[in-house]
Amino acid sequence: MRKQAVQMGYEYEVGDIVKLKKPHPCGSFEWEILRVGADFRLKCIGCGHQVMLARRQVEKSTKGLHKNL
Repeated sequence: MRKQAVQMGYEYEVGDIVKLKKPHPCGSFEWEILRVGADFRLKCIGCGHQVMLARRQVEKSTKGLHKNL
């Protein structure tokens, strides 16, 4: 069973790649979703750094979503 969260027209699932509005200090805009819930755990595609962000913050700063099939 895959965890999902639906808000703001995007359906977030574990394994998807999210493009955020502002870059990580390494320069990458893309993050892999590792956990979905009240908080999201994201891993930077550029350097592998992991962060926990509130769902609202992720929804507000999402610029695009690439589904992982």
